Amino acid sequence: MSDSTTTLIILALAVAAFIWNKLPVEIVALGVALALFGTGIVSAEDAYSGFGSGTVVLIASLFVVAEAIDAAGITTWLGGLLIRFSGTSRTRLLVLTMGITAVLTAFISVNGAVAALLPMVVVLAVRLGREPAQLLMPMAFAAHAGSLLVLTGSPVNILILEAALDSTGSGIGFFEFGLVGLPLLVGTIGLALWLGPKLIPRRDPDTLPRDLSSHGETLMRHHLGDDGLSRLEVPAGSDLIGQPSVDPLADHPEGLFLIGVQDRSGKPGREPLLAEGDQIIVRGEQGIIDAFAARHGLVQAADSTCGLISSSFGVAEVVVPPRSDLVGTEAYPGMITESGALVVLSHQRPGHPSTLGRARVNAGDTLLLQGAWSALDKHTADHQVILVDSPDAVRRQAVPLGPGAVPALVVLGAMVLMLTTNIVPAPMAAMLAAIAMVLLRVITLGQAHRSMAWQTLILVAGMIPLSLAITSTGTATMIAEGMVSAVGDSGPLFLLAAIFAVTAVLGQLISNTATALIIIPIGLSIAGESGVNPITILMCISVASSAALLTPVATPANMMIMQPAGYRFGDYWKFGLAVMALYAVVALFLVPVIWPLGVA
Repeated sequence: MSDSTTTLIILALAVAAFIWNKLPVEIVALGVALALFGTGIVSAEDAYSGFGSGTVVLIASLFVVAEAIDAAGITTWLGGLLIRFSGTSRTRLLVLTMGITAVLTAFISVNGAVAALLPMVVVLAVRLGREPAQLLMPMAFAAHAGSLLVLTGSPVNILILEAALDSTGSGIGFFEFGLVGLPLLVGTIGLALWLGPKLIPRRDPDTLPRDLSSHGETLMRHHLGDDGLSRLEVPAGSDLIGQPSVDPLADHPEGLFLIGVQDRSGKPGREPLLAEGDQIIVRGEQGIIDAFAARHGLVQAADSTCGLISSSFGVAEVVVPPRSDLVGTEAYPGMITESGALVVLSHQRPGHPSTLGRARVNAGDTLLLQGAWSALDKHTADHQVILVDSPDAVRRQAVPLGPGAVPALVVLGAMVLMLTTNIVPAPMAAMLAAIAMVLLRVITLGQAHRSMAWQTLILVAGMIPLSLAITSTGTATMIAEGMVSAVGDSGPLFLLAAIFAVTAVLGQLISNTATALIIIPIGLSIAGESGVNPITILMCISVASSAALLTPVATPANMMIMQPAGYRFGDYWKFGLAVMALYAVVALFLVPVIWPLGVA
């Protein structure tokens, strides 16, 4: 059996396994690499070469950058703009939702953008009395179009760039993808406005994501009832400067209760005397708090929601489980936890109001803890308590443009500049940006580790040997000759149509990244056989790979919106076919205009 026949069999089995969908795609990809080595098609070094490729390094680094952008509150800020400017107009709501999703996708990937904006879009739809189903499919399809706005929008773009560099020696510019991406986005928005109400089904979802954007107000009502909570900052000249920090309210009026003293980051104060800049956390009726603040020249701390949440600090609600070491201990508002980094704001027993004094902790009690966001992340990951809502999830929805927003935007801008000007190779530029995000504390090292979409990385790394084998064994040339022969004298436009059709159909059944890895070497061989510009073929493949629109399993983003919208498996193809027709027009008629079919 020839090597090309063996490679075709392995390719067919891989596609069948992807379609069967009973095995994890990572196992299939690694199995492909091992099968190629076991049959002698590739060497051991080639079998695992994908794990050291620049493509995988670039994609992994971009995952870290995307995580940093989200953690810095930039996605929350964009969601806030959506809520602020959409109003009640369906047209404005759709245009803004799809536009913001596409722009976000361009820098943090299709799946990242959809995951970040999904809760906000669903909540907004409910607030406006609209069905989430009418918004979520247009949002996901806008993300697919947005993936073609710039190089970083999709791993497929990176594969296309690498193939262009290898085949022609010249790449595709960072913003050059937008020459097809922008028309696709505008066309998709137009189709959503025109055909969306007719082709997108109206469904009632079973469950909806939690809205944590007003989490501070919710916790205030639950734990403090009618009381207010204020952070009163001690300015220069206040008569409280130099007073004992353990009891700065010695002459406070009745109804005012001291929680504690903290610094601006939410960390409990340790100095014995009050100093300028300290913040006194008090609870009571708002009128009494305001009168006390005026008497002592105190000012309400800025950048704080109800005194609970700001860009620097936040709160976490935890439940004490049975057999926790906390059961039987005492807790009280203002108590500093054992770590020294968190303060207890409230201790509440189920069915009872929160206590203001010392009380014994029972299983099932709820504690409201406050501290710096980093301290909450670190010290609430404890088997002694059960988190109600993750501090990280609360921060991402409730704190737009956090303290890491400025450095994150600066690093993102520097990365785009490096990618645009090719000062350094693309993997190096993305790696530098990822390292900078960690060193500047936009995200922690743990968050960087968790940001890795290992399924995508292993899929790409495992399938790269197959892409090499398709080329080295002559399989790509054989398939290319067959397609060129089948098209005959019909012309290069029919070749593009055949490539688009094969890529688009395969992309509905398996990952578009895997599809691109399979089709790219075949496309390059077709370019060589027919004398067509390789860049034209590659951009056609890029557009077709993004047209994963007909099934929920085509991309993770399509699957993400299925449950919140209440979609069924067969709900995607009607509107998906209309949008895919747009993709076909762009691939077959616009791509050859921008990148002429004749060899450059």
